[in-house]
Amino acid sequence: MSETEVITAPSPLTLPDGRPAAAAWSLDPALRHLNHGSFGAVPLVAQERQNALRAEMERAPVVWFPALPQRLAATRVPLAAFLRTSPDSLALVPNASAGISVVLAALPHRPGGEVVVTDHGYGAVTLGAERLARRWGGRVRTARVPLDADEQQAYEAVVAEWSEDTGLVVVDQITSPTARRMPVDLIGAEARRRGIPFLVDAAHSPGLIAAPLAGVPADFWVGNLHKWGCAPRGTAALIAQGPLAERLHPLIDSWGAADPYPGRFDQQGTVDATSCLAAPTALDFIERSWGWETARRYMDDLACYAERILTAAFTEAASAGGPVDAGTPVPGMRLVRLPAGLGATRVEADALRDRVARELGVEAAFTSFGGTGYLRLSAHVYNTPDDYEHFAERCVPVLVAWARAAHPA
Repeated sequence: MSETEVITAPSPLTLPDGRPAAAAWSLDPALRHLNHGSFGAVPLVAQERQNALRAEMERAPVVWFPALPQRLAATRVPLAAFLRTSPDSLALVPNASAGISVVLAALPHRPGGEVVVTDHGYGAVTLGAERLARRWGGRVRTARVPLDADEQQAYEAVVAEWSEDTGLVVVDQITSPTARRMPVDLIGAEARRRGIPFLVDAAHSPGLIAAPLAGVPADFWVGNLHKWGCAPRGTAALIAQGPLAERLHPLIDSWGAADPYPGRFDQQGTVDATSCLAAPTALDFIERSWGWETARRYMDDLACYAERILTAAFTEAASAGGPVDAGTPVPGMRLVRLPAGLGATRVEADALRDRVARELGVEAAFTSFGGTGYLRLSAHVYNTPDDYEHFAERCVPVLVAWARAAHPA
C-alpha cells in the first residue's frame, strides 16, 4: 500500500428500523466477534423460533415426534430452494462432518482402494478418509496444492494423484485453513468421466456462494447452514444425486430406515431437530433485512478492507510481509500472514485463538498452512470496520510482541 493510497471502509449495515445490524444478535458485547466462519452466530429471531419449537416439543412429545418426519420433509423444501437444488436430493444432517461420515460409511467396499484428499482439507475429514482407506486396505493420497495456485494448477495437482485404485476423491469447495476456492467443477467433471465417486466438503459454501451447487458434478455435496446461513447449530445439508444416493443412511437407524433417500433421514428417534426447523427463519431474516446479494457484497467489501488494514498494520509493526495470494479467494473471507513465531501449526494456531479471546477480548480464527500462521478473516453482516480497526490498533502490537517473545532475536 502506497503512502498516498486511501483505504475506504464500507458503511456498516443497519436493520430496517435503523439499529446496528449487531442488535439482531445476542453476541456478548464484551467480545469482538471476528470469527463467524467457525461456528456461526444465530440471530435472535431464529433463536426465538427454535425456543418456541422446543417448548412445543416439551409440551406434547408424544404428539411432536410422530409428526416430526412430515415437518422435516416440509422444511427441506425452502432449504433446497435456498441452495437451488431439489428437496428430493437433500437430506438434513447435524453438520458437514456428520454428512461426510454418512458418505464414508456408505461407499461400497473396494479392496486396496485409495482416497484422494488435498493438503487444504479439514483435518477431521481427512481423519475420516484415513479410516475408510484402512477399512479398504488402501491408503490416503494427499494432493499438494500451492496456496497461490490458480484453478487450472489446483485441478492438475488433484488429478495427478489419481490412479486405477482411486475409490473416492474429497475436495473442499471453500478451504477452511486457507480461505480459498477449489475448482470442484473441473475436478468433478473429470471424476465423473473416469467413474470415480466425488465428495465435496462445502462446509462454508451455503450463504457465501449464491448457487453453490451450480455446475458442480458431485456425487455428494455437504454444506453447513449454521455458518454463513446463520441457522441454529446442528443444521447442514447433504446433497446426493445419482446411483450412490440410495446407499446413504443416517448414522442412527430408526423407523424410517426402510424409506427411500432422503426421507429416511427425517426420522431418527428422539433427536432434537428444532435447529433444522428454525433454519428457514434465519435465512429469511437475512433476505428480509438486506437481501442475500447485498449481504454477501457487504461481507466481501468488509473482509477486503480488513485484509488491507491488518496487513498494513502487521507490515508496519513487524515487517510480516505483504498480501497473501490465496489463488482463488472467496467472498467474505481473507488471510493475513502472522509474524514468524505465531500459529505455525494447527495446535499453535488453536492455542493462539484461545489466548486472544482470553486476554484481548476478540474471537478470531487462526490457521496454519505449510508451517506459516495466518489470521483468517470471516466477516458477516453484524461486523463493522471498527471491529477490524480495533484489532489493528490494539491487538496487532500485542501479537507482534508475543511473536518476538517466542522467537527473540
